[in-house]
Amino acid sequence: MYAEISGEVRPTITDWNSPFMKGPFTPNYVEYTATDLEVIGKVPERLDGVYLRNTQNPVHQPLGIHHAFDGDGMLHMLSFKNGQVEYRNRFLRTKGFMEEQAAGHALYAGLIDNPKLSQRAGWGARGGLKDTSATDVIVHAGSALTTFYQCGEPYRFDARTLEPLGVSKWGERVMKDNGISAHPKVCPRTGDLLFFNYSKQAPYMFYGEVDAQDQLMHYVPVPLPGPRLPHDMMFTENFAILDDFPLHWDESLLAQGKHKLSYFENKPSRFAVVPRRHAPQNGVKWFEASPTYVLHWLNAWEEGDEIVLHGYHQEHPMPKLGYDSTGATLGPERYAPTLYEWRLNLRTGAVKERRMHERYLEFGMVNASFWGQPYRYSYNMIAHPNHFLFDGIVRFDHTTGQMHEYRFGEGRFGSESPMAPALDAQSEDDGYVVSFVSDMNTDQSECVVLDARDISKGPVARIMLPHRISSGTHACWADGREIRGG
Repeated sequence: MYAEISGEVRPTITDWNSPFMKGPFTPNYVEYTATDLEVIGKVPERLDGVYLRNTQNPVHQPLGIHHAFDGDGMLHMLSFKNGQVEYRNRFLRTKGFMEEQAAGHALYAGLIDNPKLSQRAGWGARGGLKDTSATDVIVHAGSALTTFYQCGEPYRFDARTLEPLGVSKWGERVMKDNGISAHPKVCPRTGDLLFFNYSKQAPYMFYGEVDAQDQLMHYVPVPLPGPRLPHDMMFTENFAILDDFPLHWDESLLAQGKHKLSYFENKPSRFAVVPRRHAPQNGVKWFEASPTYVLHWLNAWEEGDEIVLHGYHQEHPMPKLGYDSTGATLGPERYAPTLYEWRLNLRTGAVKERRMHERYLEFGMVNASFWGQPYRYSYNMIAHPNHFLFDGIVRFDHTTGQMHEYRFGEGRFGSESPMAPALDAQSEDDGYVVSFVSDMNTDQSECVVLDARDISKGPVARIMLPHRISSGTHACWADGREIRGG
């Protein structure tokens, strides 16, 4: 049964030529609550929780050039319980979104444009941007939390109904430093939310922790030599790991209001090891490594005197031809991201590095209950050549180096695919991998459910959605026991 619940959001777009407004990126404007969905196969009864995915859906004609990251946020949710499923999708009605709804047109510039095009101050480290909260989603303190990649407010939503719950109270405290970046993490052992933010004002970066009752408990500066563009973070039992990569705005041009992204290949990569709030507060310790950029991390843990850090090392952080608005510069060949390991020795300050595999992979997920601990398996997205799209998943065994993969099929594209542990899981990989997949051949979307132990066998269930959803960025799985009200 499909229930269309809203027709109030209507586009004012007149020029649909942007590559991020058509094909797999065609935005959605109808919001559904859908039950009795068609299922091919059988929904596992061992799944209890929600799969959430954040997407960009532009509503108004852009003031300038439209980029993939500019669209208004929309959450898509598939809820699993007792072998039954329910689908919902809702616009993220942020403050910027509601301002533009009231105005009936765009008020904020996009990523590619000069911030001066914006008609209001906006949010974010750059300024002039609308806080769409469309980048990331995670579940903490019993509800969904959405975030914006260049920093914004921490928006809360009911994880099963997607009803808005407002901005966390601690958001006001951190907004003077731009709020919260995308990619906060939740420690599975303490329930704490670990986050960072960044800005163009000294000290340029802060690190914070919010407890399982959604109270800000820890907030400290992590001084940088100038404005930087970190995107992700990781943590261990006792430390958070933040970064300072040599890909950032050219500081010589910032005084002129110009935000030119440059790669300074003679600068090292730097890692900040920051004590968590329960650990001795001995200050930030910095480590230097070879120059690169890491968009996303996989995991980290402590091993003797070392912190072991896994992420996607980019061989070419800056495309030789620069960036454009067509999406070609977002393809894997441009950046060459590969699985990589850094070992930071807390006693000697030394750093060891190694490439774990030569294959280009990104947007990886692990069993989140193993965050901050030694782990064995990751589930990585296979990028579609020369496009910001993904056409398959690779399961990588970090012990044996063995890879298994599942391809979505010709003209079918997915996105970040979380690992969902089974209710009575007996091992790290006892569970399922879930992914929303859009089939451009049939103009239809579905959720595929794969056995995490052998994704190459294909779906144990295909759950058909009421519409084809737009391509998005990040997703998460939350166990039913993590959600307020169960």
